[in-house]
Amino acid sequence: MRDGNALAGPLSELFVPDPTTALRLCPGCGADAALATLHVYDHGPAAVARCPRCTRLAFRIAHHPGELWFDFGHGGALRFPTA
Repeated sequence: MRDGNALAGPLSELFVPDPTTALRLCPGCGADAALATLHVYDHGPAAVARCPRCTRLAFRIAHHPGELWFDFGHGGALRFPTA
């Protein structure tokens, strides 16, 4: 497991400012903290980010041919074309 800073590369493809400084309010436990504090598991086909307090899924990021997926679990997903 690495911390949320591991997401800086993939998220920088989506957002111009450093997205790991953005604050996230966890719907599970109410933790209000920067994305950099998330626990990231990136040994599978997607990087999985979880709340460090309650381990609830925050989101997943996965590269597919020609696309980058930003999956919020039950909250839907964003799909971005890549060059």
